[in-house]
Amino acid sequence: MNDARPIATATPTAPPRSRTALVWLLLPLTVLALAIAWLVATDPLRSFDNGAPPVENLTFERTILSSDGIDVRVRAGGSEPMIIAQVLVDDAYWQFTQEPSDPLGRGETAWIHLSYPWVLGEAHVVKIITNTGATFEHEIPVAVPTPVATAGSLGNQALLGAFVGIVPVAIGLMFYPALRGVGQAGMNFLLALTVGLLAFLMVDAAGEALEIAGEAAAIFQGQVMVVLSAAASFLLLMAAGRQGGTPAGLTLATFIALGIGLHNLGEGLAIGAAFASGAAGLGTFLVLGFTIHNITEGIGIAAPMLKARPALWTFAALTLLAGGPAVLGLWVGSLAYAPQWSALALAIGAGAILQVVVEVTAYLMKSDGRGVTALVSWPVLSGVAVGVAFMYGTAMLVKI
Repeated sequence: MNDARPIATATPTAPPRSRTALVWLLLPLTVLALAIAWLVATDPLRSFDNGAPPVENLTFERTILSSDGIDVRVRAGGSEPMIIAQVLVDDAYWQFTQEPSDPLGRGETAWIHLSYPWVLGEAHVVKIITNTGATFEHEIPVAVPTPVATAGSLGNQALLGAFVGIVPVAIGLMFYPALRGVGQAGMNFLLALTVGLLAFLMVDAAGEALEIAGEAAAIFQGQVMVVLSAAASFLLLMAAGRQGGTPAGLTLATFIALGIGLHNLGEGLAIGAAFASGAAGLGTFLVLGFTIHNITEGIGIAAPMLKARPALWTFAALTLLAGGPAVLGLWVGSLAYAPQWSALALAIGAGAILQVVVEVTAYLMKSDGRGVTALVSWPVLSGVAVGVAFMYGTAMLVKI
């Protein structure tokens, strides 16, 4: 008996969904392109032209003083291309050269060179006048030669960066053997101390970032950039840190060192720029103040590792991760400073430190075993208070 089976017939296939999705994607983009083309072709805004000059904005981003005179880098932020017509130095008109010499479009930069015989230690004022009559003023509070990239200058800046970042972290980590004998209460105190000092660094970094962002060109939207950068830094590091669960031990110590390192990068940028502009004088007391102020950073890095026995090279690596960026920051800050990048570095550091504060707090509750109850114990409360108080008190030595 033959087994008759129905022959399968081919069914028509539906149009691929990807083609439909592409049409719906291109449709709004096409409408946008047509709207832009119509706006450019017809220029309906010309009816609103009442003869007023265009909105102009000019930001001074960098100043270089050398034997050849004064060089300033400016960034335009106006609604129309700007033309620099005249430059005054100390209320006297001065010949200048502009590179590039074209009108400055929105967001573009140019160097203005002035063969002006500036005087060491004195204040000077540079005023730029555009062809519309708008004026923009920049003060040089103390005229000092801008550092140049030589082996000697880079070496001196590296030495300063070492005292600001590397040495205090190394000294703090040297307390590791003495701290290993503490009990659970002592461990809670040290972890809470870490939270306190990191909380101070986070607030300090965020405040400095917002302050420096106010000096950047308006197109960078400084304060918004700081908030968004800090939030992105926090979320990305939280996602990376939770890949294998709540970080602990050496992993947590590495995150602490990374957060402190990003903060020290921004701090180094600010210090380098201050010294290059003559806004701060280098003194032994100031350098010692930075060293004392940052010692607890090393203790904070050591705290999560007290139950482990890391290799000796681990301490050297953590020291460089936390303190080394201060050297890089000093180099960049003194040789190629821009306020928006310094604010960005400090904002990223603030977000990274917030992530570490969250992780250290979670590790404290987990290692104690009592959960949230551990946070209101005397060792924890006193540790946070001591950490904040120490950082606040020693900050008086370095604030200028």
